[in-house]
Amino acid sequence: MNVNENKCLKCGGVEFAEGTDFMPIKPLDKKFSMGLNKIYTFCLKCGEVVSTRIENPSQFKK
Repeated sequence: MNVNENKCLKCGGVEFAEGTDFMPIKPLDKKFSMGLNKIYTFCLKCGEVVSTRIENPSQFKK
C-alpha cells in the first residue's frame, strides 16, 4: 500500500481494518518471553494484507 494513497493496490478498495493473530513474535534469544503482537492492516474488500507491524518493537533492542 502506498502511504500517500489510501487505496488497495490489488482491488482498488479504500476501506481498511486492523487485526492480530494468536501467535506473538518472540526474540530468538529470549525463549520465555511473552512475545509481541503482530498487527495486520488489510483491505475490507478483498482481504489483501497491506501492512504488518509489531507492537512495541523497542522491546527487541538489546
